[in-house]
Amino acid sequence: MTRHARNCTAGAVYTYHEKKKDAQASGYGTQSQRVGKDSVKDFDCCCLSLQPCRNPVITSEGYLFDKESILEYIITKKNEISRKLKEYEKQKKKKENELAEIAVAEKQSRVNSFCKTERSIVSSSPVKAFLSDGGEGTSRSVSNMANGRDKQLPSFWIPSMTPEAKDVPLKKPDKTVYCPMSGRPLLAKDLIPVKFHEVTDPDEKAKAVISRECRYVCAVTRDVLSNSVPCAVLRPTGDVVTMECVEKVIKKDWMHPLTGEKLQESDIIPLQRGGTGYAFTNDNLEGQHQRPVLQA
Repeated sequence: MTRHARNCTAGAVYTYHEKKKDAQASGYGTQSQRVGKDSVKDFDCCCLSLQPCRNPVITSEGYLFDKESILEYIITKKNEISRKLKEYEKQKKKKENELAEIAVAEKQSRVNSFCKTERSIVSSSPVKAFLSDGGEGTSRSVSNMANGRDKQLPSFWIPSMTPEAKDVPLKKPDKTVYCPMSGRPLLAKDLIPVKFHEVTDPDEKAKAVISRECRYVCAVTRDVLSNSVPCAVLRPTGDVVTMECVEKVIKKDWMHPLTGEKLQESDIIPLQRGGTGYAFTNDNLEGQHQRPVLQA
């Protein structure tokens, strides 16, 4: 075998390629692999259901959702917040009642102490000065079981004396619903309807939406839209156009090419692409699997 052959094994150095190949075959070491197309969300799919949107809406940050999915998410979060708020109010009221009972008990204890002091100013009985308890007739003991103190001790083996766990103090829940993608406050009224323009090819239109390779086109230039084509949504009408159309057509006179309406910078919402549990488009397309390290 020649020295520079592709699979030369005559070298004295353990090369990186050989090490990586052996690590992949042995099951040791961190395995890195570029994820495929199936692991990247399409630009026209919902960020929650990861399916093509039937009634697409978009947030001001550019995240696309199916209207049914995002409204269900908002309702679920509001119900969860309402439940947590009821638990918080219940615990707060219980704490207030406990503090009120403690205040009443302290007041009654001060009254009883005052009455006892008043009655003991003049005593008809002789004082027993030689008793260790100060003359009350019962001797003091250092035992933790004397004078009824055994009833106050917790016991883990007697159910009636088992100490109870205290309630964990709850914080007042935040009533704001946040976007699951951007983490910013989300309101249903701020969702913008999106209008996709389907392809005009009759062969593609005959297929189901999810099975089409080319689903939508730019509303102005009629270029086919895909994950590799940056897109934007025009806020006034919800039309989807390419960023190339925005730069070359719209930003020249800042007018809507379909309606002639005046546009501003805030009316152009870049459409976020990709983003599943495996990878982010144009950000990180490599998945890693952590495995045991091979020890020498």
